[in-house]
Formats: sequence, C-alpha cells, structure tokens
Amino acid sequence: MAEGLSAMARTGRHAAHVTAATAAGFYPALYLLDRPVAGIYALFTPIAFGILSPLPGAGRERAATVLRAVPAAAVLVVLGTVLAVGTWPAVAGMLAVGFALAFGSACGPRIAGAAPGLQLFYILACFPPYEPGTLPQRLVGLAVGGAFLALAEAVFFPDAPEPPYRTRIADALDLAARAASGVVRGEGPDPGTAARLGAAGRELRLSRLPAGARPTGAGRTDRALAQAGAATRRLLDQLALLAGHAPAPGDTASAELLRGIAASCTETAAALRRGRRRRAGRVLAGPQLLEELVADFLKARAGAPAPRAVLVRRSTVLTAAVSAVTVRTAASLALGGRERLYGLPREQFWYAAEGPARLTGVRIRGNLTRRSVVFQNALRTALGLALARLVAGSLDLSHGFWVLLAVLTLGRTTAGATWSAVRAAAAGTLAGAFAAGLLIVGAGGSSDVYAALLVPMMLVAFTLGPLGGPAWGQGLFTLVVATAFAQIAPVTWRLAEARLVDVLTGSAIGLLCGLLAWPAGARAEIRYAMSGLLRAAAPVVRATATAVTEGSGSGRDGAGRDGTGENGAVRSGTGENGTGKSTAPDGSPEEPGSPSPGVRLTLHRLRIAEAAYAQYRTEPAPDAAEAARDWLAVLDHGSRTLVGAYWLPRTDGMPGLPPEARRWAREAAEEVAAATVRAAGFPPDGVRVRPAPLPPEVAERVPASLLAPLTDVEVWLRALARDLEAGSSPGPKG
Repeated sequence: MAEGLSAMARTGRHAAHVTAATAAGFYPALYLLDRPVAGIYALFTPIAFGILSPLPGAGRERAATVLRAVPAAAVLVVLGTVLAVGTWPAVAGMLAVGFALAFGSACGPRIAGAAPGLQLFYILACFPPYEPGTLPQRLVGLAVGGAFLALAEAVFFPDAPEPPYRTRIADALDLAARAASGVVRGEGPDPGTAARLGAAGRELRLSRLPAGARPTGAGRTDRALAQAGAATRRLLDQLALLAGHAPAPGDTASAELLRGIAASCTETAAALRRGRRRRAGRVLAGPQLLEELVADFLKARAGAPAPRAVLVRRSTVLTAAVSAVTVRTAASLALGGRERLYGLPREQFWYAAEGPARLTGVRIRGNLTRRSVVFQNALRTALGLALARLVAGSLDLSHGFWVLLAVLTLGRTTAGATWSAVRAAAAGTLAGAFAAGLLIVGAGGSSDVYAALLVPMMLVAFTLGPLGGPAWGQGLFTLVVATAFAQIAPVTWRLAEARLVDVLTGSAIGLLCGLLAWPAGARAEIRYAMSGLLRAAAPVVRATATAVTEGSGSGRDGAGRDGTGENGAVRSGTGENGTGKSTAPDGSPEEPGSPSPGVRLTLHRLRIAEAAYAQYRTEPAPDAAEAARDWLAVLDHGSRTLVGAYWLPRTDGMPGLPPEARRWAREAAEEVAAATVRAAGFPPDGVRVRPAPLPPEVAERVPASLLAPLTDVEVWLRALARDLEAGSSPGPKG
C-alpha cells in the first residue's frame, strides 16, 4: 500500500512538471502571439521528453539530458520539414531516423531514454502540409518547450537525487571490509555473514536497478562502473566462502593480505562516495599497497609448504585480493583517474586509454549483428514506423502522425506483449474517443472551455496513464489531444473518430511487425546468446590451464592462428603477424599485448549475452521453469573464465612440474571445458561436473613453489563447475 502511494506521488509530481512546462509554452504561443504552429511544438516537446521518453536520473539530471537533446531534436525537425515534400522521401527518412535512434540505445541509458521523444519530432515534422516557411515557428516552439521542461525539472519542481550505482558498490565494499576483518580475527564459520554478503551481491545485479540507472553506456566511466560492480560481486562471493569455513591458525600471510583487502575496500568505498574526479593521475593513492601485499603473499606462499586445505584457503584469499585490486582499479578509472596498470593485466582494462569515439565505435560494431537484441529492436522499430508513414501518407489519413505515435508507444519486444498492449490501447482509445466526442458536442466552439480543461486533463492523464497501463494512457491522451486541437482550429466529433482510426491503424501495423520480426523477443535469443558464450568460453578454459602449466606461448598452434582461439595462448603478445594488428569479433583492432582471439571472442559474446539478459528481464517469462533458470550464473561463468585468463597464467609456466601434475591439470580443464560445451545445449537434466582434485600422491611430488599456483587452477576450475551446475538447469531465479 505504501509503495503504491509512493509511486503515485512520484508520478503525480512528474505529471506536474510536464503539465506546467506544457502550459507555460502552449498558452502564450497560441493566445498572446497567435502562433499555432509554435504552440503545437511547445505542447508536444514536454510530452515527448517528459512522458514518452523515460529519461534516467533525478530532476537536474533529466533537465541536463533535455537541454542536450534539444539540438538533436532541432535537426530532426529540419530534416522532417524538408522530407515532407513527398510520401516516399518521408518514408525513407523515417526508416533511417527510426533505426539510428533505436540502435543508439546500445550507447547508453541516456540515449536510450531520449530516443522515443526524438522520434516524435521527426514524426511531427514529416507530415503534410509541406510548409518549410513554418520552420522558424517549429524551432521556436521546440526551444521554448524544452527550456520550460528543463526549468520545471531542475528549478521549480526538483526531485531528490537517486543514489547512484557507485553508492551501491560503496555500501557493498564496506560490508566486504567488515567481513574480511572478521575473517582475520578468526571469528569462525558465520553463516549470517555469508548470507549478508550474498544478499549484498544480489543487490549489485543490474536487473535490480531501473533501466536508466544501469552503467551500460559505451563510455569509459560506465564500463569501469560495470566492471567494478561485477568484481565486487565476485569479491563478496569469495569472502562468503571464507566466512563459511573455520580459519587456518597461524596463517599470517593470509591474515596480512586480508587486512590489505579490508583497507583497500574501505578506501575505495570512500572514494566512490566522494565521487572525486581528476584529469590525470590516480584517484586512489593508497591501494598500491594491496598490489605489493599480493606480491609478498605470492613469495611467502611459494616458499612455505602447507597442508592442502591451507593452500586451498590461501588460493581463495588470493582470488579475493585479485577481485579487490580489480574493483579498486575500475573504480579509479570510473572516477576519472588515469591508471598506469603497473603489474595488472592490461587486457582486463583495455578501455582505460581509449577515447569516447573509439569506445562508441566498438560498441556499435559489436552490436551490428542479427543476434544482437539491440539490432533486432532497432530494425523492428524502423520498419514499423516506415510502414506506418507509408500507410498514413498513401491513405491521406487525417492527423496521420497518430498512426506512427501508436506504433512507437505500443510496440513491445515480443508479439504476445504487443498484442496485450494493443488490445488494452484499443479499448482505452474507444472509451476516450467516445468521451472526447461528447465533450466536443457539448462544448461546441467555445475555446474558453477547452483552455480551462486542458491543464486538469493533462494532470490526470499524465498521472493515471503511466500507472494504469495502455488502456488508461491511450484513453486519457485522446482527451488531451482533443482538448488541445480544439483550441487550435474548429473541430467536430470527427476528430475523435480520426483519433480512433489512426490508433487502430498504428496498432495493427505494430502488431504485424511484432509477428513478423523476432516475435519471441529475448526469450528466443537468450538461449542462443548464452550457448554462444559457453561455447566460446570452453576453449579459453583449456588454453588458460595450458598457459599456467606450460607457459603463455606454449598453447599456440594452427588452431589459435585461425581466430578460433581453440588452443591459442591466453595472451597474444605482439600478434601472429608481427604487427599486432588484427580484427577482434567486436570490430576493434587488436594491439600489442591485447588478449588472444579466443578471449576477445568470449568477451564479445559476453556483452551480447548481457544485453539479451537485460531485455529478457523486462519480458514476461513463458513458463515457470524458464523463469527459474539462473541465466546470471551463465554470465558469471563467462566472466570468471575471463578473469582466470587474465590473472592465472605465468610467463614462464611451471618448469619442473611433474608430468602427472601436467596431465591432471590438462584433464581437469578438459573435464570442465567438455561440461561447458554440454551445458551450451542446456540438457533437460542439467550438467553435473566435479573436476577431479589434485591426487595427494601427485601433490607430494610437486615442488612447494609450484603447488600453490596449481591449487589456484584447481580452485578456479571448481568455481567454474559451480557456475555451470547452477546455470545449466532451472534453479534460483536469476
């Protein structure tokens, strides 16, 4: 009950923003200046950016987004005005604009949020009559409407800022610091702490955030925040394992490293809350100590023989330290630092030295595939809008832009969801048209009545419409447009009839596109994306184990050179052709020191799978079993595979490692890799994999300096196996 009232209060406050901005621009343009065209654009600009576009952030952030979007909207108004000369030029422009704006959602939540509103400006301008002389009025109305909306959002009705994602990471890091300190104090197994760590990790899932608050942009800041969040989740998982088991007495090396982890987490959390930015240098100065502690830990571990249980625990502590270093580095990059990445795998932070244009290009090229849900949605939207413009222009429908508006607002990513929205919208529009007809018949030509009713109608429509769904939204919006257009020119009850016909026409076109173009949405694509991720990760598992035991260059053969990465080295060094220049799956060139083709392919498919998963979470699940499948565990498997590929290999391998130990590492990695390939087929009974532990008799013959890194491989393979078992069969909802 309280949540419902809170949602209504937020929606009502936002409706007040939009209504105030609309009235402030519409009434003066129409009644004081007698400029009806400027009035129309002053009316629709706040609606486009305030209602049609789900802009992310609080009031000031939304105001900044509106001000940045107004120049782009002006370009679209000019383009639409010019192409309104004929139906076919307008259709061609609609196809290009529709695809570009919808596909631009891949570049970040702000672009994705503003795209529907920007579509509306081309739609408004590209319809007859062809009157280029009204272009100044159109641009003035756009500028006035955008300015008033920005003022309403930022000055007159400011919202309290929402906690950013970096604050969630900071809260989780504080918990991690306390947990690491508790493990050092030897508090013993603590299921409560492990549960809290697990819950904090779940809160960092992007699916728990509003779409606009997710760090999914193409730029360095969003990439770094997303990487920091993922690494923090891994850190929490690893500390939960340590908190759930008894400590090893006398393990001073692990205790010292855990103290370093706690200090690093505390400092990183404080920096994230401050949000300090610098143009150069490190944002976090102290955590270099953690890297030194890791180096000291590796030396101490190599020279001190220990029981296997202690080695496993130390390996888990080392894995947690690696995650903490990753979090700190990514957080520094997100806050504007220029990490030099000394001692760190450069390929893990490949984006650190790249400019915004390059990163945007990588994101765009990576999604130019029919398997990308972003590409599918953009193509579906563009075809639907272009077809609607063709139909409206060919049939000369009155107020034909309502046809395109119906396609834009009622289209969903699945045919079933589109049909549900269309049915509700048709019923709502019918009721709204009937009520609008009664209003027009009753009020006649009295513009004073319509002027008095417009503001309260907008308040009601913009409050109840988003809460009530398509039926309420379309019905109430029908009343709003009827009341507004009745003030611009004399109308009859046929305006309501035209509104109903146009909405039904647009609904039919949207439904047709939904049926013909990827009707199942992400539900059909997510299996393919996750399967592709697993198939790409399997060779990386084999190659990583080989690189650890035999050296980073030993795994290269013909299979690695052809781009499959089947047996290629984990790190590519200077490149196969000596120049270091080749093309990665996402379209970006490989540079010296960049990952191998297999690693880059896995990273590329991880990004495609993440996008499919993000959309899947917004769609209704087809059945309970599918809804319960833990897709997030598959994403974790891909991410953990890459982390192992970045951190585990040693340049010189393990000279002196007994052949039986090499054979164990190869066979254990092959077992996990084969299970990964089986899991890619999602068998009904799932996948059960238990990589064989290092046999005690073999471990006894391994030199002490090599037993610890071999244990690192064992712990990594076990973690991959857990992810596979969770993700290959229905389990806790992810």
